[in-house]
Amino acid sequence: MGQAPSGGLNRPGGDRKSDDANKKEKKYEPAAPPSRVGRKQRKQKGPEAAGRLPAVTPLSKCRLRLLKLERIKDYLLMEEEFVANQERLKPQEEKNEEDRSKVDDLRGSPMSVGNLEELIDENHAIVSSSVGPEYYVGILSFVDKDQLEPGCAILMHNKVLSVVGLLQDEVDPMVSVMKVEKAPLESYADIGGLDAQIQEIKEAVELPLTHPELYEDIGIKPPKGVILYGEPGTGKTLLAKAVANSTAATFLRVVGSELIQKYLGDGPKLVRELFRVADDLSPSIVFIDEIDAVGTKRYDAHSGGEREIQRTMLELLNQLDGFDSRGDVKVILATNRIESLDPALLRPGRIDRKIEFPLPDIKTRRRIFQIHTSRMTLADDVNLEEFVMTKDEFSGADIKAICTEAGLLALRERRMKVTHADFKKAKEKVMYKKKEGVPEGLYM
Repeated sequence: MGQAPSGGLNRPGGDRKSDDANKKEKKYEPAAPPSRVGRKQRKQKGPEAAGRLPAVTPLSKCRLRLLKLERIKDYLLMEEEFVANQERLKPQEEKNEEDRSKVDDLRGSPMSVGNLEELIDENHAIVSSSVGPEYYVGILSFVDKDQLEPGCAILMHNKVLSVVGLLQDEVDPMVSVMKVEKAPLESYADIGGLDAQIQEIKEAVELPLTHPELYEDIGIKPPKGVILYGEPGTGKTLLAKAVANSTAATFLRVVGSELIQKYLGDGPKLVRELFRVADDLSPSIVFIDEIDAVGTKRYDAHSGGEREIQRTMLELLNQLDGFDSRGDVKVILATNRIESLDPALLRPGRIDRKIEFPLPDIKTRRRIFQIHTSRMTLADDVNLEEFVMTKDEFSGADIKAICTEAGLLALRERRMKVTHADFKKAKEKVMYKKKEGVPEGLYM
């Protein structure tokens, strides 16, 4: 028996395996594009071809990118709208504050104060200051030119002296502080004695302001001013404080030495400003203490300072009885050296009443002691009549000093009551100081 060849027995299975291997080795090939049918299209030329959008692939990625950019654009638009609303809703005060700070930066600091002498045109003017000559300067654009007028107070740049502002309140700062805003606590009840002096000052100062018709009915003009003179410590300034406390009129207080200024012409200018403010705030009372600082008798001056003091006094004379009527402005002067004042200052028409303040008598001393000891805790052995009847010349200020010193001596010994011995020691101490003596046993 013959055997069949081995290859012949296994051929069908071997052919199947080779076919599978051929299939795995073949790659995927896309189908060939269809061949063009018809005539070949020519390439377009001209503006239509240039404006035609090219085909962009892949379309899905471009679409996603477009959506992302559109969302970013929406966020940016929302942010722009939010910022615009914040600016629109910003408080007006903050904007004004920012603008004001910018203007202040432009103006510079510090600024000089001067006077506007003459307006040349809308952008230039001639200005002057108290320490220098006149200057031709420019006016900055943010200055309100409608309020500028010759003679007004202006603010100038510290270097180029250009006009950078206008002082709305034209009152001199020194005059502003002279106005008594808070009434003093002293009243007529705190003045011991001086009944005649109180009556005279009421008739000369208060009554013309409260009841001017009484003087018109009787056919006389009320006094323009009074002068209080007498020894130091007799109550001149105290009476002026009582007038300021009792009256409803504007009270301006100035010391004579304040009218003496450093630069030429500033003293008379201050006097004019003082009476101008008093006239604007009328009815008003002007109290000038220590008038002998500027009102001394005129003589041949050899220095510029003395001549300036005399010019200040001449301006004061003009304001008291000059060409312009003073109206409801009353003047109270005070001094303890009336013999040194210029006769022109004391003549009738300027100062119509001269009120003397003498040293207190026995009745007045008793009243002053009662006023100053009314709030003190006194011991039973205190006898004030001994000090009232003394022959020493006491002024009202001396009596107040005695009471204060007695209280300090009791406080030194930790006592709550003041004894008669405290008053005696206080009296000796005050009298020694008054006579410029030295207490006995001080250096022993």
